Amino acid sequence: AFLLRRKILSSSEDSDFCSAKQGGKSSAPARGTCYAGIADILLRKTRRITIMKKTKAVLAILMAGTMMLGLAGCGGNSSSATQGTTTGTETGSAAGDAAGTDAAASASDMNVMLETPVESLDPQQATDGTSFEVIADYTDGLMQMDADGQAVPAIAESYDLSDDGLTYTFHLRTDAKWSNGTPVTAADFVFGWQRAVDPDVASEYAYMLSDIGQIKNAAEIIAGEKDKSELGVTAVDDNTLQVELNVPVSYFTSLMYFPTFYPVNEEFFTSCGDTFATSPETVLSNGAFVLDSYQPAATAFHLTKNADYYDTDRVKLSGLSYQVIQDSQQALMSYQTGALDTTLVNGEQVDQVKDDPEFTTVGAGYLWYVSPNMNSVPELANLNIRLAMTMAIDRDSITADVLKDGSASTYTAVPMQFAAGPDGSDFSEDQTKFSDVCAYDTAKAADYWAKGLEELGESEITLDMVVDADDAPQKVAQVLKEQWETALPGLTVNLVVEPKKQRVEDMQNGNFQLGLTRWGPDYADPMTYLGMWVTDNSNNYGLWSNADYDAIIDECTTGDLCTDAEGRWARLYDAEKIVMDEAVIYPLYTQCNAEMLSSKVTGVEYHPVAINRVYKDAVKTE
Repeated sequence: AFLLRRKILSSSEDSDFCSAKQGGKSSAPARGTCYAGIADILLRKTRRITIMKKTKAVLAILMAGTMMLGLAGCGGNSSSATQGTTTGTETGSAAGDAAGTDAAASASDMNVMLETPVESLDPQQATDGTSFEVIADYTDGLMQMDADGQAVPAIAESYDLSDDGLTYTFHLRTDAKWSNGTPVTAADFVFGWQRAVDPDVASEYAYMLSDIGQIKNAAEIIAGEKDKSELGVTAVDDNTLQVELNVPVSYFTSLMYFPTFYPVNEEFFTSCGDTFATSPETVLSNGAFVLDSYQPAATAFHLTKNADYYDTDRVKLSGLSYQVIQDSQQALMSYQTGALDTTLVNGEQVDQVKDDPEFTTVGAGYLWYVSPNMNSVPELANLNIRLAMTMAIDRDSITADVLKDGSASTYTAVPMQFAAGPDGSDFSEDQTKFSDVCAYDTAKAADYWAKGLEELGESEITLDMVVDADDAPQKVAQVLKEQWETALPGLTVNLVVEPKKQRVEDMQNGNFQLGLTRWGPDYADPMTYLGMWVTDNSNNYGLWSNADYDAIIDECTTGDLCTDAEGRWARLYDAEKIVMDEAVIYPLYTQCNAEMLSSKVTGVEYHPVAINRVYKDAVKTE
């Protein structure tokens, strides 16, 4: 992905790495779990960045207390689950407890910490992992992931694939219904997918249907050349959905559990108007839970088990109570008081809790990297300047001394241990293959820097770097600043701290110089990363363009190589080499979540692809 993409709180592989499965072959011994073997190296003091103002607790209380003053409903939900119930106010105790209480909550609710607020609950508009997780809590797509990350039936009970690999026919279950009582039909998928490619909707993930999914006419519709009604998806009848592709796509079924491909009921959507997906009254559930308390930018919200879910016997939790807590110390104190069942920990906190039996490390696939704006910043258009900056980064210091969560230093554009090739090997197992252009080598960095300054006719450069207003990214950004300014004479880096939503918007609009960002895989294939740097891709923040690179990606998606697994894999390596040789990004680390997870909770599934946490099988004991 994505983003997501992707994609939820943090995460990814670690020093001993995490694993995902592709094509039935595991890419690591134990999928989804990190073993945080932090090296015994000299610890370096780094400055902690305080991101929470004294007024934050008061603001959080006010936000949570007014959650039910949100937008007016549109049709509402008639599920047996309680609708429109407030999660209550945050209880600002001395321990920094922001968990709050819920009038509809029960002791078997799971209390979950989030680093960042939900940005959108519209499945065709959402772009971040936090939003994807919450949307997936209450919505099922055609397929879902099993514990090993494989695509298994959800709303679709089965599917047929034509001999030429170009036509999928999905057979929908007849007992799936929305929380207003109406059946989930093939038409709901048609409407949702047409929204995804509609130029008027301008979905950032529209390319998942065109470039990635290769659905017939998707690219032409996105370009405004055809009407959305011509998308290659047809409701044959209420329970039969036919999808036509331009070329065979080996991972197509794994795309079906990604939120962009989720269904939307047209009648309900129309009744909501501009308020769709902004409140419990303006969303419908067909999944394991029902959203019953939420407003945009909420610091606390709640979901209740969906008694009308077709697989309701599987779901053991009575609900999910989410708390957005951006200060890691506040979050840990809330966990220690019992107000949270799970929370992230990082940095010095790991030293405090690493021997606790409730401490664990879990991967979710995110690659963190710095994106230089090569389009509008002359200094960063210079290749030697970019190479100097990536060669001056001590990634091991960041992962071992700052994060301490098992994150793995990364020197490739595609992270390790998430995508396996035709022979089962990890695409990025060799982390030294680009050592001439991506390594920690201050001598080479100084040489590149001197050449770049000479070419620019400059002796000093000042750059701004946008960074999220979250704890861990700010710590990492401060270390990057120190490393760059120490190794590269004449360089000054100013940190610009922004809420994540604003930071993403600025990067998408090219309104930045350097950006500290991340991407989580939307599906288990290197293309989920490499596809980002195609010319004019919405996630190509640096606005880089290379005709040779675009041609390789075309070969691997619509050309002869799309059906040649080994040939395709080899050319994807060629594409990655171009990205690294051009220093299109400065890879930093593949993140692992260091977490506290209550011993009362079992059965949470962790995935490095698409939806990072799934609670359908989670159990919380008294």
